[in-house]
Amino acid sequence: QLPLVESGGGLVQAGGSLRLSCASSGRTFSNYAWAWFRQAPGNEREFSAAISWSGANTYYADSVKGRFTISRDSAKDTVYLQMNSLKPEDTAVYYCAASPWGSGGPTTKYTYWGQGTQVTVSS
Repeated sequence: QLPLVESGGGLVQAGGSLRLSCASSGRTFSNYAWAWFRQAPGNEREFSAAISWSGANTYYADSVKGRFTISRDSAKDTVYLQMNSLKPEDTAVYYCAASPWGSGGPTTKYTYWGQGTQVTVSS
């Protein structure tokens, strides 16, 4: 069983919104940095957003900046990705990841992963 479980994916029209959730399973990640990556068909997995262990620092890819917001609820050991103004090019499988290097960021090594959740944006 993977230690992270994503949910909230689905089909939405362009301009719509979705909120993804990622919860821990079987262990705690309260002192870990968390991130969201995505992988579209035929493309490599790419960084989307990250949040430090404290929640004080967040990081975004240019492609999602201003539209996506990452947040965490440490009490629930859960991280969220609020996605607004969705575009067809946001269509991908979205993966949650956690890193023991608590500062987080796009170049941090993430050692725990979820199974992914599909997001499809229709035009």
